[in-house]
Amino acid sequence: MEGVPPFGSPNIPTTAPEGGEVALITSGWRLAAHEFFSNRLAVVGLGIIVFFIVFCFLGPIVYPTNQTLTQPLLSDMAPAAAHLLGTDDNGFDEFGRIMVGGQTALEIGFFAAFMATVIGTLYGALAGLVGGIVDAVLMRFVDILLSIPLLFIVLILATRYHATLISQSLIIGLFSWQAPSRLVRGEVLTLRVRDFVTAARIMGGTRRRLILRHLIPNALSVVIVNITFLIADSILLIAYLGFLGFGLAYPTASWGDMLGNAQDAVSSGYWWLVYPVGACLVLVVMACNLVGDALRDAFDVRLRKR
Repeated sequence: MEGVPPFGSPNIPTTAPEGGEVALITSGWRLAAHEFFSNRLAVVGLGIIVFFIVFCFLGPIVYPTNQTLTQPLLSDMAPAAAHLLGTDDNGFDEFGRIMVGGQTALEIGFFAAFMATVIGTLYGALAGLVGGIVDAVLMRFVDILLSIPLLFIVLILATRYHATLISQSLIIGLFSWQAPSRLVRGEVLTLRVRDFVTAARIMGGTRRRLILRHLIPNALSVVIVNITFLIADSILLIAYLGFLGFGLAYPTASWGDMLGNAQDAVSSGYWWLVYPVGACLVLVVMACNLVGDALRDAFDVRLRKR
């Protein structure tokens, strides 16, 4: 928009509070943070993510349950004071199992997204900086991988190797880096012709230094925005695997496994086995998308509302 300086510009005047003093945003990061927290949906999304992190990782301390040994005598119990969301067909407390399943979903989501972001960022930065034939070859390899459905690859590898939290995270992360690589490459193509990159080259800066010290730090806004969507995609992907029966091995639980095991629960009247865990999955994915949309608006000066 007219009159809006680019991201990273210092001393940007914003609103004038009472008293006539003009508040100054001293950096683009503070301006982006101000824009982000002025978005109510973004704050709600961030609050949901923080709530589920606390709920899943600290909840079992406050509400301890048995999630390893089956208890047939307690199977399919309706919600009551002893079991807030009832029990499943193995006698596991459903409320406690949602916490444990949430731990798995969040751990895989964050770890896989982090791995995919690191690989994609380095790959895209290298392709964008080198350019020419090398860039064309590297990007054609990305196009080939993008043409293969990720779920198809993960299903094949899940049936071939023992499904554990680490293995599933590695598989998802190693085959999810193509999108961030294309985004970072596009950003680097615009950055490599800037004066500060040219000056670094003239001063003898190596490609490694250019990538790690100049290009990637200036492309962090794209990386940060994309990682939130990768987290949501990874959580959904592990839920798909669990629902299809290719999830994690017992006794590890995930929300997808819980939904897959409760496919007949609704018709049998056991609503507590489906709706709560389904709502948790939808809320977490929706919250990640809300945060991602808000970060995109905050970092892109063309989308900032004034």
